[in-house]
Amino acid sequence: MSSKPCILIVGAGDGLSASLARVFAGEGGFRVALASRHPERLTALAQELGAMVLRCDASVSTEVDTLFNELDKACDSPLEVVIYNAADRVRGPITEVEPVAVARALAVSAFGGFLVAQQAARCMLRRGRGTILFTGASASVKGYPHSAAFAMGKFALRGLAQSMARELAPQGIHVGHVVIDGAIRHPDRIDSSHVPDSMLDPDAIARSYLHLVRQDRSAWSWELELRPWVERF
Repeated sequence: MSSKPCILIVGAGDGLSASLARVFAGEGGFRVALASRHPERLTALAQELGAMVLRCDASVSTEVDTLFNELDKACDSPLEVVIYNAADRVRGPITEVEPVAVARALAVSAFGGFLVAQQAARCMLRRGRGTILFTGASASVKGYPHSAAFAMGKFALRGLAQSMARELAPQGIHVGHVVIDGAIRHPDRIDSSHVPDSMLDPDAIARSYLHLVRQDRSAWSWELELRPWVERF
């Protein structure tokens, strides 16, 4: 039986969440559980890390309940960290975006974060310890044209994180929000040779998350902003 602490990453895919999984499994020594609406896409990553893969639409309360029940049965060690990395983006002029699509984006970006965080808090409060982290974006603190739905969801997620941090820190639960202010490097999207390090390295981002988890309780961060040098403050 494994004695490694368990981390759950919700909204897992082949981007930042894959780097989070690798860094926490390797440098962090965690047993990784990955949750996604499309678990079949995570087969290779799960095999590489020996990770658990669970299906979940984070915007549906019954599926989130099932996710935590399944995780509790499958993981023989305490759930130490939960990262909410799910988001849905709708682009378009405010006069033209479809209300149904906007509602869906808000459900994934914000309401899903609430559902997952609620279950994580219930689990962690029983032990008086744990870390809950939310992935934010530039849109968490500043709105952009043609991106109202994304800004609405990310602003709401930031408010959730701040409120939870104030409520749960006295009870031993570290809640943090990470503002990713810039483009993340990906095999299909790389830096220009003329502008090196213009994109955020996903592994470097993941190590910042691990740093948050390892912070001493006397000096917890509730929010961390990460940006490449090309971004304007």
